[in-house]
Amino acid sequence: MKNMGFRWYGDGNDSIKLSDIRQIPGTTQVVGALFDIPVGEVWPKERIAALKKEVEDAGLKLEVIESVNIHDDIKIGLPSRDKYIENYKETIKNLAAYGIKVICYNFMPIFDWVRTDLHYPLPDGSTDMAFQHKYVEGSPEDIIKSVEKNSNGYVLPGWEPERLAEVKRLFEAYKDVDEQKLRENLKYFLDAIIPTCEKYDVRMAMHPDDPPMPLFGLPRIYKNREDMLKIEQMHESKYNGFTICTGSLGENPNNDVPAIIREFVKKDRAPFIHARNIKFMGNGDFHESAHLSSEGSLDMYEIMKALYDTGFDGYIRPDHGRDIWGEEGRPGYGLYDRALGITYLNGLWEAITKENK
Repeated sequence: MKNMGFRWYGDGNDSIKLSDIRQIPGTTQVVGALFDIPVGEVWPKERIAALKKEVEDAGLKLEVIESVNIHDDIKIGLPSRDKYIENYKETIKNLAAYGIKVICYNFMPIFDWVRTDLHYPLPDGSTDMAFQHKYVEGSPEDIIKSVEKNSNGYVLPGWEPERLAEVKRLFEAYKDVDEQKLRENLKYFLDAIIPTCEKYDVRMAMHPDDPPMPLFGLPRIYKNREDMLKIEQMHESKYNGFTICTGSLGENPNNDVPAIIREFVKKDRAPFIHARNIKFMGNGDFHESAHLSSEGSLDMYEIMKALYDTGFDGYIRPDHGRDIWGEEGRPGYGLYDRALGITYLNGLWEAITKENK
């Protein structure tokens, strides 16, 4: 696949080097971000230029940013949101100046993603991340302590210390925000930024809720096809698009992931794909798995075939991988298993392409 990418957290914030990524066959893109810019602030052009130069000097491309996070005031719908939306529009303009084509973002209140175990042991001796409902029956503070304790010293996206220190205040701020209100606030945001996206040719790609269900009483609005249709109708523009994360959507067994791909890629509403597998454990619990279909509960062949059949030519990356071969990196974002995932996905793509010629 011509736009196969690899998420990278930057020098000093990632155990993986760009030279490592460059050696993964078939990988042309780095999916990057400026993780030290406070949420809501404008991304400076000089910082974007430096990141782009660093990636390109390594022989790779930087055309997707994951993520430019949304300030909570926008999600809550506070009067101060207009200031942060103007900053977001300026960031879009600055990113466009350096060739960025897609911005992945999410609209999840407080927690970007939730796992109850960052080092879930598998029979083969590897570990991965898992979600079990029994561990989210307590307070969110318990989950926070567990994540911080088991993050191998890395600051995880969406779990930044300064943000989590405000969890109690944030829960109070969100107490009157239900799904309908959150949708209204998303529409307000999209109506404000999409004209800027259209002007500068930068596509927004909203990431699904992970896991795709309400947690701790917080609303979730991108859980399934029905939610996607509501978001699509908020702004009839291809610049209002989706990141289709096969793992996040696949965590609900009622979601037909290949069918979702066929519908929204065909409509040119999905410029970015996260491809990963998960394994159901019963009772709605799951753990992440190797990408191979036989290792999980999702049919990765059917997922890749749906992309092929709909003429997908956007950006794709392997998502969370296991910790294997003694690697102790950022949970879910090690080098080895994601590199294996890329090789597997590219192998499926080659086979599907050849059998259809």
